[in-house]
Amino acid sequence: MKAGVITPAFLSFGMQTPLEFDIAVIGLGAVGSSALYQLSKSGKRVLGIDRFDPPHVFGSSHGETRITRLAVGEGEDYVALAKRSHEIWRELEQLSGEKIMTQTGGIQIDSGVIPWAKHGAEGFWERTVSFAKSQKINHKILSVEEFRKTYPAFAVPDSGKIYFEVESGFLRPELAIETQLRLAKSNGATIQPNSPVLAIQKEGGNFKIKTSSSEFICHKLLISAGGWIKDFLGVEQREGFKICRQILHWLEIEPGFDAWQNHPVWMWGFGSNPEDFIYGFPALDGKTVKMATELFLAIDHPDLLNREVSKEEQIQFWETKVKGRINGVLPNFVKSQVCFYTVTEDARFVIEPWNGDSRAILVSACSGHGFKHSAALGEKLAQQLLEA
Repeated sequence: MKAGVITPAFLSFGMQTPLEFDIAVIGLGAVGSSALYQLSKSGKRVLGIDRFDPPHVFGSSHGETRITRLAVGEGEDYVALAKRSHEIWRELEQLSGEKIMTQTGGIQIDSGVIPWAKHGAEGFWERTVSFAKSQKINHKILSVEEFRKTYPAFAVPDSGKIYFEVESGFLRPELAIETQLRLAKSNGATIQPNSPVLAIQKEGGNFKIKTSSSEFICHKLLISAGGWIKDFLGVEQREGFKICRQILHWLEIEPGFDAWQNHPVWMWGFGSNPEDFIYGFPALDGKTVKMATELFLAIDHPDLLNREVSKEEQIQFWETKVKGRINGVLPNFVKSQVCFYTVTEDARFVIEPWNGDSRAILVSACSGHGFKHSAALGEKLAQQLLEA
């Protein structure tokens, strides 16, 4: 048995009453794993529950890398979360010896013809620059000529606008989640994987949680279940959360093109629609480059997600996003992988009492820009629960 993990076999022998905890966290992805780690430092009896065995490939926190950036065009109020998250990632690295965050610098390109809207924010490039200035984030604006010479991978038009942020880079999401869960267990937290929550009932001043294998009692509760947040909401509330399938691609590098080896992370908006967008990373294996776009066709529930990527989808990505814009890669898809966003209409985070009870917090809908904030968001939620 893993340390800190209760197995169904253990629960089935002599366990007549539910185990009791001070605080339970349901969903141990980006935010949940962070919150559990932060709560585990309090000395409280803390429980983490997940329907899978995190880190896993079924939610929104897998695929090797996630971009982190400080000048957050989605909203200036998010900048403080991004900055604090960078501090926490470094603290985690010192504690664990793992390399969670890599600073590469970050490029944001606007083709400069049609205003670029991203994650509900019009004029996303201009907002990013404005926030970088007001928040004193180390950055510079590059000319198209300078940019082309320095980064030949991009066929930027003469009208292009280029923002470069020094402290941007990428996070390793699976490693971040694994590290926080491991540290949480070492602090005494209990983790129950492979346990979908079937029901939550209020009993007196407590919450009774029934999973597929056991029951627990807790005094306070955080629901951070990603797209499965729909299972904890009423029918009308569910309509405010869209599940949007996303596809990640790893394309083969063109022989002799070595510019990808030590490359910044990058984002490129080239049209007025949210899907007129492509982003990517430096080559981690020296052979492929990970790239993706954003898709906003909604399905009803993550359990209905199509996790297979067709050849037609790969061809469409090449023809509509890569071809004519990105140099140094071949139309050879080494692999493709599916994840999803949980999206609200305004692309803002949702943090609110669950069923009107301040001792139970619901957090969801990071809308595709949440992982870089997750360390600080987990810390904030942990503090909120401890003070409730």
